[in-house]
Amino acid sequence: MSVIAEAEELGLRLSSADRGELISRLIGSLGSPFDDEDEDVIALALERDREMDEHPETVMSEEEFWDGLEEFRRP
Repeated sequence: MSVIAEAEELGLRLSSADRGELISRLIGSLGSPFDDEDEDVIALALERDREMDEHPETVMSEEEFWDGLEEFRRP
């Protein structure tokens, strides 16, 4: 059995409160995915916003986005 499978098995034996605490600690240990790239992410978001303003015909609607995701998830 892999370490991950063993950890999962043990974790599932915990109470809901203890599982919540464990999850909180595990997520906290990951850190932010944007720590080193905050400025790059902001610059990219601003660039994409400008592109959408300049070319609104290329913007995907929310419905198109979700439909595309659903289609992608189908086996």
